Amino acid sequence: MRGKRKLALTMAALIAVNICVVMLTQSVQRANAASYRRGSAGGAVEQIQRRLSDWGYYSGAVDGIYGRGTEEAVKYFQSKNGLRADGVAGAATLGALGVSAASAPTAQSNDAALLARLISAEARGEPYRGQVAVGAVVLNRVEHPSFPNTISGVVYQPRAFSCIDDGQFDEPVAESAYGAARDALNGVDPTGGAIYYFNPVTATNKWIWSRPLILVIGSHRFCA
Repeated sequence: MRGKRKLALTMAALIAVNICVVMLTQSVQRANAASYRRGSAGGAVEQIQRRLSDWGYYSGAVDGIYGRGTEEAVKYFQSKNGLRADGVAGAATLGALGVSAASAPTAQSNDAALLARLISAEARGEPYRGQVAVGAVVLNRVEHPSFPNTISGVVYQPRAFSCIDDGQFDEPVAESAYGAARDALNGVDPTGGAIYYFNPVTATNKWIWSRPLILVIGSHRFCA
């Protein structure tokens, strides 16, 4: 009997430990889900931007895209309100802002807005066909095994697009870029499958010249 009782107690303890592990994992997942940072997009990000704008911390576009401008505004807000100034809108920052972490993002509209912002930054002044082509390159990368499988992952991949680091990404979005993004999302691809492009006048990376040329549109060479 003692052996059976000891076994039962051991099993009960193991079950209790497993339950605690599951609860802790779920708690961490919830905490992560309620954190917004550079690259995030959606309704909650719009709320963050709007609240920061209303309170004078943010002067950029309220577009639901957590770019560098939003990150800097969050850091500024955090530093002024006794919070860790890391640029991440976690539970404490969201609470201070009075923003609900449950706001559901609308993936399709946010993808279009993010793609339009990249097109505007990378192809401002290019012919419309060239703007669509830049959007198509992003989507071709999403489908390619060598790149992240989401639009935000491709856009924010380190050193993938110079506009992310030189400030152009945070400039106002050209109206034509929205149409170009929609066309690219609807499957228009003037490049025939390109996954790279560059401006030969400004390119400093020798490797990019080794990529097989598909076509030239405006100032950009589109490559495989």
